[in-house]
Amino acid sequence: MITSTRRVSPDKSEVRIAFSLDDTSGKHTWSHVFSSFGQHKTNLSFSYVFLCLSNVLQPVPPCMSLRESVQVYKEHCRMAREFHHVKHEISVLEERKRKLLAELVEDEKVAVEIARLDEEFQRLTEENHTLVTLHSERREQLERLCLTNRTRQDPS
Repeated sequence: MITSTRRVSPDKSEVRIAFSLDDTSGKHTWSHVFSSFGQHKTNLSFSYVFLCLSNVLQPVPPCMSLRESVQVYKEHCRMAREFHHVKHEISVLEERKRKLLAELVEDEKVAVEIARLDEEFQRLTEENHTLVTLHSERREQLERLCLTNRTRQDPS
């Protein structure tokens, strides 16, 4: 049950309005009343949208006898749904941002690891080239020594 007390103007007395958004007695609910005024239905119920708003932002029920009051209330309800929708989009986008930042951090770690592995590959390639060259030189040296040794042993 929502109860609101408002003073329409300073010279008039307070008006007290009480209603329930979840009223299941046979009375018309606000959503039923305003759907008869051509209010577009959405997936969000009035009570859910209103509960998501702070008390200050919640629409105050209109004075049904004043068409302007009903129009203001309908506009306020539309803005409340839009506000809820925008807040939801912001939370979805913030979650997406959080995930993208996490992916970025992971990608940066991978990039650092790739750079480290590339440096190690370059170092090992150079070392391999040096070892292959050294191996060739030693093999040639061994062949020369073997040839020199044969010529010494074979005096014929």
